[in-house]
Amino acid sequence: MKKQLHTYLNRYVSFSEEEMDSFYNYLTPQTFQKKEFILKEGDLCKNKFFITKGLIRIFKIDAKGNEHIIHFGIENWWVTNMESFITEQPSLLYIQALEETTLLTISKTNLEKAYTTIPKLERLFRIITEKMFVAIERKNEHYIKIASKERYHLFMDELKTFSQRVPQYMIASYLDMTPEYLSELRKNN
Repeated sequence: MKKQLHTYLNRYVSFSEEEMDSFYNYLTPQTFQKKEFILKEGDLCKNKFFITKGLIRIFKIDAKGNEHIIHFGIENWWVTNMESFITEQPSLLYIQALEETTLLTISKTNLEKAYTTIPKLERLFRIITEKMFVAIERKNEHYIKIASKERYHLFMDELKTFSQRVPQYMIASYLDMTPEYLSELRKNN
């Protein structure tokens, strides 16, 4: 896991072995079974999570009890409920493992300590946050500008391997369409 994390981090900022060892000491490995919740609505999100193995979904449940998937996460992605993590307010979202998932977790307290001892980490997380923000903006733009059919094709083109790991009804939720409509799109391709 340490080597995997080091390879990932060095894509953005170069870290020495000593810096990597120091950062790794702030992290805690955790494994979640398929369908196990990492975070539930109403809980405080006290950690950021680096996925070393597995697949997660971040979703909310509306007043009618319908799930709306906001985001997925796969290997080598950082995930969290950013609003709850930053504001220290109860989460409005759920984070759930869709496969057996291994995470490296870092608490807000430990992250702040790590920023002090390894200043490059602040730059790293700024870059990661900027990339995440751009991805969210791009997704939102696609939702406004393109039809459901085009969203589906774009999703399949960009995330083909990933899409094979996710149940179709979850892809439908993520793309904001009914499972029946998604099934029809798949049938016609």
